[in-house]
Amino acid sequence: MFLTTNTLVISLLILMLVITLDAFLLRMKLRKVLRCKTVDIADSIISLNKDVKSLEAFQNEAETYFRNVEKRLGRSIQGLETIRFNAFKGTGEGGNQSFATAFVDENGDGVVVSSIYSRERVSVFSKPLSHFKSTYELSGEENRVVEKVKEKITA
Repeated sequence: MFLTTNTLVISLLILMLVITLDAFLLRMKLRKVLRCKTVDIADSIISLNKDVKSLEAFQNEAETYFRNVEKRLGRSIQGLETIRFNAFKGTGEGGNQSFATAFVDENGDGVVVSSIYSRERVSVFSKPLSHFKSTYELSGEENRVVEKVKEKITA
């Protein structure tokens, strides 16, 4: 009977030691999770809640900022193309000094700037574009430059 009581006491002591060690390890893990020196769950939850709200506010600000950036990028020049040509092929004047250049955003809105060069003068023209089309008649070179820039943007 004495042997069984001693065995029982030793078993209980070992069990108590294991439980104490387990509780200590659990407390250490809880401190790591709650990021504090003392284990106060309420304070830790309040702190974590503040952190989450701060992150949500930052996320909302970032989303608004990126939406604005997307809008601005959509209105910026996305395509640029230039064609040089000889405006006076029959007479030999001008060489390939004349040009047509298209500046357009992702929607095809922008401008075509063209220049006709001759020895006596240089003429510069500007025609607005909306969806890759102009309300003004475009020359062959201006149409070609608009088509080239459209291919680049829609590719």
